[in-house]
Amino acid sequence: MADAAPPADPGHPHPGRPDPTPPDDRLSVFRAPVVLVVLLAAAAALFAGSYCVAMANPTPHRLPVAVVGSSPRGPQLVDELEKRLDSALQVHVYPDDASAGQAVDEQRVFAVLRLRERSAVLGLVPAAGASTARVLAVAGPPAGQAAGLPVAVTDIRPLQSTDPQGLAVFYISLAAVIIGFVGAVQLSVHARALDPPERIAFTAAYAVLGGFAVAATVDWGLGVLDLPFAESWGILTLTMCTTGMVFTMFNTLIGRWAILPTWGLMVLLGNPSSGGAVSWPLLPQPLGLIGRWLPPGASVNAQHTAIYFRQDQYAFPYLVLLGWLALSTAVFWLWQDRHPGGRSAAAAATGTAPAGT
Repeated sequence: MADAAPPADPGHPHPGRPDPTPPDDRLSVFRAPVVLVVLLAAAAALFAGSYCVAMANPTPHRLPVAVVGSSPRGPQLVDELEKRLDSALQVHVYPDDASAGQAVDEQRVFAVLRLRERSAVLGLVPAAGASTARVLAVAGPPAGQAAGLPVAVTDIRPLQSTDPQGLAVFYISLAAVIIGFVGAVQLSVHARALDPPERIAFTAAYAVLGGFAVAATVDWGLGVLDLPFAESWGILTLTMCTTGMVFTMFNTLIGRWAILPTWGLMVLLGNPSSGGAVSWPLLPQPLGLIGRWLPPGASVNAQHTAIYFRQDQYAFPYLVLLGWLALSTAVFWLWQDRHPGGRSAAAAATGTAPAGT
């Protein structure tokens, strides 16, 4: 009697036949998941580490302060402030309150120390940096007591009453940054057939609508911030479009792994160093410097100035955003044949002819 055939493997594509797939190829299916497990674990550690380093223990680094007037105990007061801040102050002496006020408007100083014969007034600028103001408010009175020069603390440019911690600007910028590149990821997955001009147009479209939605929710809906609506909408739109095109650039250059440099640049590095949650003078260096040149920091900078220092808005943050937008769009356009999307790529993936041929 012939031997009975071995039982069929229900998971085998052709039961009763030997599996033609070489063992090495069967194992290769696990390579990408294993790499992802390692990368996700590293990303989790880096995410927690980057935010803890930047935000857990804010410490002043070369904090710029305006000084008006004089007192015999003025130098001793500055020394006592530096001891309590564990940092050197950048002291800028101004002849009067008007010139010191101009420095505040231009965000060149974070506080104004008015010295008198027997007392001093430390004017804080929470609108320039809430975390910096809190640090100075804690250090000022005991420093004055140690120096023998009583210090009164006042707010000369307060935050809006509906945002007493000064974090709403960071949150709306964070929303624009993340939704900006997540939108581009979704386009690459669900609208792969878009050709380059169409992909750019749809990126701009969701940026315009998304920017409006964020601004309307925060201002009209929740009343958290009283925004200069058109300008804030424009900043949010520019931010979303920029981060979306940055992902598209990386998708062009390195394909399916584009989320890694995008996440690293925008979330691991850009958001903690943006100056939104912790003011730049309190960030570890060189984060405070690098953050101004990245889209999250530029977005916070532009939005913050538009809300609290509207008459002294400057071009730098807009130039940073436009520079990243121009660079990423140019890379995508010049090397569009490498991008995994478009009619031809979609047709090749499905084995059909491109539309219109």
